[in-house]
Amino acid sequence: MRKAQVIEVWGDYACFTRPELKVERFSYPVITPSAARGVFDAIYCKPSHDGKSAEFRWQITQIEILSPPSYIALRRNEVKNKASVASIQKWMAGRSEPAPLMADGTPEELGTDQAGRTQRQTMALRNVHYRLHAVPRMWSGHEHNVNAVEAQFRRRASAGKCFYQPYLGCREFPAYFELKSDDAPLCPRAMVNMDIGLMLYDVFDLSRPGSSTSEPAVSLFHATVINGLMIVPEYDSNEVLRCTGEG
Repeated sequence: MRKAQVIEVWGDYACFTRPELKVERFSYPVITPSAARGVFDAIYCKPSHDGKSAEFRWQITQIEILSPPSYIALRRNEVKNKASVASIQKWMAGRSEPAPLMADGTPEELGTDQAGRTQRQTMALRNVHYRLHAVPRMWSGHEHNVNAVEAQFRRRASAGKCFYQPYLGCREFPAYFELKSDDAPLCPRAMVNMDIGLMLYDVFDLSRPGSSTSEPAVSLFHATVINGLMIVPEYDSNEVLRCTGEG
């Protein structure tokens, strides 16, 4: 086990939606490993030379809760449609003009008499603050780059650099981050104890290299917070319930 890279992450609002709730959004009380991995990816991820997959993935090892969970009820407008991957690739290649997603407008503008948005009730978190620990898991053939990956991550995180703004479950809830070194003073944990039950682990298959077009593969694990600390098992461990693709 290599030494984990540690960052503190905070934000005004967050929503880590439970997958069993299809219409209204109700957040888990703490950040999920999937959302935590997304923060690390936003700071540093490295595609392989063929550009089709990554050299490594981030394995979240533990999550420290620095502020106790606090819920807030919000009503949000969500766009019903989404742009297809094929259309985005055409826009990027200059083969077609970007087409807007209409949230509202006249029937002539929308092409229908139905509004392009829907209102959803959201039970979100507010004033969240976490300390995230993760290690890079190198894919086969890239093991020799692990020291360079860790050094590059620390350089980027210490300078506040990211490929895109990290977010806390929903893109409209930005996440702010700071690299924590061994000698940096640490905020004390919130002494929270919770048996959360089954929690979303990730929405992709982390046992093999993936890409932006990989099929979803939901996994779950039994999440427990003891004295403000949630230990995250390895993705390949028996503690993680993975989709088998059967049935």
